[in-house]
This record gives sequence, structure tokens and C-alpha cells, in this order.
Amino acid sequence: MTRAAFWRAWSVWAVTMALTVIASGYDALHPLPAKLAEQDGNGLDMVAGLTFIIAFATVGALLAWKRPGNPIGWLLSGSGLAYALGGVSEMLIHFPGMMTLGNWLGWTWLVGLGLCVFVVLLFPAGRLPSRRWRPVAWAAGAALAGWVLGNAFAPTITSASQPLSNPVGVSGAPGKIFAVMAGVSAALVAATALAAVLSLVFRYRKAQAAERAQLRWLVYAGALTAAAVVAGLLAAQIVGTNSTITNLQNALGSGAAALVPVAIGIAVLRYRLYDIDRVISRTVTYAIITGLLVGVYAGLVLLATHVLRVRTPVAVAAATLAAAALFSPVRRRVQRRVDRRFNRARYDADQIAAAFAARLKDTVDLSSVRDDLTGIVAHALEPAHVSVWISRPQGGSRAGA
Repeated sequence: MTRAAFWRAWSVWAVTMALTVIASGYDALHPLPAKLAEQDGNGLDMVAGLTFIIAFATVGALLAWKRPGNPIGWLLSGSGLAYALGGVSEMLIHFPGMMTLGNWLGWTWLVGLGLCVFVVLLFPAGRLPSRRWRPVAWAAGAALAGWVLGNAFAPTITSASQPLSNPVGVSGAPGKIFAVMAGVSAALVAATALAAVLSLVFRYRKAQAAERAQLRWLVYAGALTAAAVVAGLLAAQIVGTNSTITNLQNALGSGAAALVPVAIGIAVLRYRLYDIDRVISRTVTYAIITGLLVGVYAGLVLLATHVLRVRTPVAVAAATLAAAALFSPVRRRVQRRVDRRFNRARYDADQIAAAFAARLKDTVDLSSVRDDLTGIVAHALEPAHVSVWISRPQGGSRAGA
């Protein structure tokens, strides 16, 4: 079974990679004309999209091989393949005779997103939270089927940037039904995606410690993706909307979304699972530090140049030195506060160890040190058994608790 799963999983990965490399390589060597360039994006957007597809395909293949009974790996592999087909559709737009087919294949992108709805619904064990979520799964499946059929046979290619006649579309009243089916199915995919995210809340409330850590990995990656999207929107509001900002938004969103399958892989395989609290605390810490130091830097530059009338190079140098000097003390203070909130276990353990070290400086009795040490370890780590080995010149002794 493992051998068969290996060949199936990595065969899908190989096909996905081949399609991705061909499409990306051709797009890089043959840029589209200016009037179509916005559809194709720039180099940064292409690299982010390539990373996105590779992450889904590789993590999906790894999970499908290592956990063949868990459908999440196969769903991620299917999503990666759908995204690769979407890349091929963009490549086909380069060829005048294939432009219609390239636009027609644009619906494959949403198929990849629709498969991700099932990933979230089944995460992390490959099962629904309960039978009450079966209607959501059926609705998601119906939405995907309706989206494919609607886009395949609608009178016009709905996924194209401009209305194009569908060469295999159905005319008349049946064609209108397919067009409506495509629109309704897209809305239903969005609704089931929201329901899948809500299912994580119900699953988290009933989960044990290990499953909660798995869920936190997924939520962490999703939060980073949302933050990247918000950052792109803020950049568009500040600078204005143009092709460069649009491509930057796409690159930020795609690059951050590539972390989602990585987090899923860590959670399902349980690789360094409980490091998530440390990762979250470090992320929050450096986000706060970055915001504070950027604010201090900007404030000092404005104060020096507009109030004190200091020359700009001198003001920038002074503000940079001040921000660099503040980094270490600010990081220590912010890290303690963040650990107290997001990494409480480590914070408590550090406090206990620090208190023990302070008492150890004034203690000379070996038995008192031994009893204190075993008590500290038992309280901080809660092990099933604690043993202390004490080395002496003539031999050794052991004390247990």
C-alpha cells in the first residue's frame, strides 16, 4: 500500500511540476503584449504564483505518500494540479489560435480553491467534525460540479476578462441556465468556504491538546495570509491602484498563501507540532517591534527635519541610530509580555527556573537543592517520574521522586 501510494502521489506531483515549469518558463521567455500584460503579471507575481503551486503540490504528495488514508494529501495534490492547469491556461493566451481555449480553462483556478474547502472541513484527521457538517460537504461538492458545468457550457466564457463566445457553449434557454449555474456555484463555493472556517471553531472547542496545536498551525498560516492581503490593500490605498500595485497585491497574497499547505503538512505529520506557541509569540513580538520602531524612526525624522530644521541626511542617520539602540531593550520587554499571553507554558517555566536559580545562590545543603530541583521540574514539566544523579569522587548516588 505504501509503495502504491508513493507512485500515485509523486506521479501527480511530477505532472503538476511539468505543467508548471512549462507554463512559467514560456511566460518568462515570451511576455505578453502590453494590452494583455495585466493578465500575466510581472516577475514577482510569477515567482509567488510558482511558489504557491509548488507548496500545494509538494506537501500534497508528501501527505498522500505518508498518510494515504487521510484524504487531505490527495486534496492538496488535486488543488496543486488545478492551479497548474490554470497556469497552462495563461500560457495558451500567448497563442492567437489557442486564446479561446486558454480563457475557457480559467475555471480551473476556482476548482483548486473549492478543493481547499474540503481540506479545511476535514482537517486535521481527514474526517468531518460531526455528521451535522455533511450538508456543507455535499453543498461544496455540488458547488464545484455546478461551477465546472456552468463554465464549460455557458454561451460565453465567464472567466475571461472580456466577454468571449464559448465554442462549446449551449445557446438558448439551456445556455442561460448554465450561465446562472456558474454564478450561483461561485457564490456557493464562497459560502461553504466560510462554513468550513467556522467548523474549525467547533472542532477547536472539543479538541484535545494535540489537535488544538494542529488547528493553531492552520489558523496561524491563515492569519499571515490575511495580513498579507490587508497589507496589499493598504498599499493600494496609500500609493494608488496601478498594474504594479495590483501585481504586488497578487504576489503578497500568493506568497503568504503558500504557507497554508506547509502549516497543514506540519500539523498532519505532527512535525515539531508544539513549536506553534513559540512561532506565534515570535511573530507577534517582531510585528509589534517593527511597528514601534518604524513609528519612532518616522517621528524622529519628521521632528528633526520639520521642527528642528536639521538636514535630512543627519536626521535620517540619527533616527536610524536611535531605532537600532532601542531594538534590544524593546524586544526584551515586548517578548516578556507576548510570552505571558501567547506562550504561557514557556513563560511559566522560565519564571520557575529563574526563581530556582535565585534560591540556589544561597543554598549549600545538597539534599535541599535536590528536593527543590525535583519539585521545580515536577511543577514546570509535570513528568511521570523525576530522577537526579549526583556525582561524587568515590562513586555516585541517585535520588528519585
